[in-house]
Amino acid sequence: MSQGPRSGLAAVSSALLAMSRHLEVRDVLKTIVASARELLDAQYAALGVPDDHGGFAQFVVDGVSDAQWKAIGPLPRQHGILAAMLHEARPERLADVRRDPRFEGWPSAHPDLVDFLGLPIRDGDEVIGALFLANKNCPKPEGGCGFTEEDQELLSILAQHAAIALTNARLYERSRELTIAEERSRLAHELHDAVSQKLFSLRLTAQAAAALVDRDPARAKGELHQVAALAAEATDELRAAVVELRPAALDEDGLLATLRTQTQVLDRAHTARVTFTSNGFRALPAAQEEALLRVAQEALHNALRHSGAEHVAVSVDRRGGGAVLRVSDDGGGFDPRAVRHAGRHLGLVSMRDRASGVGGTLTVESVPGKGTTIEMEVPGG
Repeated sequence: MSQGPRSGLAAVSSALLAMSRHLEVRDVLKTIVASARELLDAQYAALGVPDDHGGFAQFVVDGVSDAQWKAIGPLPRQHGILAAMLHEARPERLADVRRDPRFEGWPSAHPDLVDFLGLPIRDGDEVIGALFLANKNCPKPEGGCGFTEEDQELLSILAQHAAIALTNARLYERSRELTIAEERSRLAHELHDAVSQKLFSLRLTAQAAAALVDRDPARAKGELHQVAALAAEATDELRAAVVELRPAALDEDGLLATLRTQTQVLDRAHTARVTFTSNGFRALPAAQEEALLRVAQEALHNALRHSGAEHVAVSVDRRGGGAVLRVSDDGGGFDPRAVRHAGRHLGLVSMRDRASGVGGTLTVESVPGKGTTIEMEVPGG
């Protein structure tokens, strides 16, 4: 066997190993595209996952900067060469894609593509994606394509395994969704069984105390003590059930990845800019990571719903053997003393309870008109 094919197969092997390391669909798509571009030494690579409405549910590119991608505009539709790969399910190897009769142009900011190699990604009879490369980095034969038959064979091998990786990632994400749904259902049943009975008893005992308050105050006082005890038990049961529901994403991805994802989602969903940074953080015991996540979620909720902030910054950094979480906003702020006196807590009591429950501390700095910073520090495990 010549050195060329051996080198090609080694590169394919490396690409397949890279794909197998990821379970999230988006990560798998990015790895496929980057691996394909590196494998065949092309200037550009892209992979589109079609939707059922003539567009693409996901479209990942490699070789295009973020600024270029933003300037290009909306995702492409299923037309031209892309449509051919999706609907005719056959490879396309072209010397100049612009001269193909099916070519329908592209936006003004789109890079110029010349020689082109594309093929469908198939799961059985279903086409689940279109993978293509453009502008191979090599001397081009006169009027010919830089991509060779060997390139097409290598890309075909990659595409077959890409189909497996993509299918597995989809199954994993669906499995995770089902796990979350099952956990919510379990919690609902647990809350019903553990708490509703105590709440029912609490109601009956309160009614008894109300009936006795005039004719037998001593017995009414005893019943009220029982009301307090039942309320405390119900609170404990509820807290235990909620704390037990550890976020699935936290188990799978860890604190940093979970917070990064959640801040990205909030950044898209709100007009305020939401950012996340981290420096030197090391994994902590599960209870501490969950407490940090819950406090971050509560603080973010307050900042986005009540502060009127334009920017909310979340950071998790190493401090000694532990970590410090900081959620800061440039919103309206408030007087913490006035909030306490008014009987409004903005979740501060819950956040302090979570911090102290894992041996940590919570500090709140806020001044009307000058924003708010909530900081939680936990020791190392």
